[in-house]
Amino acid sequence: MTAPKYVRVAEDIRSQIRAGTLKVGDRLPSTTALIARYKVSYGTVRAAILVLKAERLVEGQQGEAVYVIGVPKP
Repeated sequence: MTAPKYVRVAEDIRSQIRAGTLKVGDRLPSTTALIARYKVSYGTVRAAILVLKAERLVEGQQGEAVYVIGVPKP
């Protein structure tokens, strides 16, 4: 069974943080850029960001930039 799209987007961003491609303090690409990169809807990107916020990996308010604030534990 394939994971929902928002889970796959969150997993990819999480792996970029883990690999150091995205570092603490880095700004995530805009929602528009993420939609284009993953070829998903606005709602899918927002759901993925909410997952990462719940994991305390990113922070930001709606309408503002989202920044990396933590690294996933191994």
